Amino acid sequence: MIRLRLFGRCRIYHDPVTPVMKEPARIGWNAWFRSIDLVTPQKLKGEELLRRTRGWWTVESDDVARVVKRHGRIIVGQGGELMVEFESQAEADGLSAELKKEFGEQVLLAP
Repeated sequence: MIRLRLFGRCRIYHDPVTPVMKEPARIGWNAWFRSIDLVTPQKLKGEELLRRTRGWWTVESDDVARVVKRHGRIIVGQGGELMVEFESQAEADGLSAELKKEFGEQVLLAP
């Protein structure tokens, strides 16, 4: 398995940025007629984390996901980082080439 981090150009500063999941999302509940004290922590999946880049990156996250899924799996790494997992180096090279063709220098892969 090969894992590479996925970066996009920041819409404001134009430097490469990537989302990092610092803590699991905390989901609580409200009810009309009772109090519910349940809060469930839940980690986001890779594509869900990628969608959070909408508005931050110069490209649309749905377009990036469409291209990435043809070559590898979008995952969240152990440190919470947005990553793409590949079966082979050929898949990684193919994605890198397609990202460059589709988005120029706006979406990048890095170790």
